[in-house]
Amino acid sequence: MSQFLEGISIDLGLEVFAAFLGVLSVWFAKKNKILVYPTGIISTLIYVWILFKNQLLGDLIVNAYFFLMSIYGWFFWSRKNEGNFQNNISRLNLNESIFGLIIFTFGFITINYLYNISNWQENHVSSIDTLTTAIFCSAMWFMARRKIEHWILWIIGDIISVPLYIYKGLYFTSIQYLIFTIIALLGFFTWLRELNKKKLTVKEL
Repeated sequence: MSQFLEGISIDLGLEVFAAFLGVLSVWFAKKNKILVYPTGIISTLIYVWILFKNQLLGDLIVNAYFFLMSIYGWFFWSRKNEGNFQNNISRLNLNESIFGLIIFTFGFITINYLYNISNWQENHVSSIDTLTTAIFCSAMWFMARRKIEHWILWIIGDIISVPLYIYKGLYFTSIQYLIFTIIALLGFFTWLRELNKKKLTVKEL
């Protein structure tokens, strides 16, 4: 019994710590700070373990994908030319939008297939998990490329995720996604102001 309670305590502690780092990471994203990536990397690694234990295959894979994309995003955001950052906030063009749609479709088909061949299938839960996974895959790519539209995808996916994690009993994670939704809304308008400010500066020049 004591070992069981100890196991619950460790898992709960990891979930709270990972949720805290996740919120911190999104806050850094809102601020357009590169610290979004080191904090996000640690959080996603912890969540890979948590999601494996809770058999949420889609979010497990998307967190592993986040880990890889965080490494790429860290590199992309940190590129400088003569001391100035090269890659600033921008909007999607047509080709990037199409590529994001391809990522979404590939993610949805892949996770759905993996659920079908595994014993983790849980009807409506796995279907919702598959949908959010596909959304987050596209969002993470857009974020790594510093595209403002990534916030819209995060907002949609976060809202869907809140009741999903309540259902799975991961209450701290559900609260985390609720906070994510609020920060994502703030982040969108913060990035929008920054983008409009740069446009105004270019016109003045």
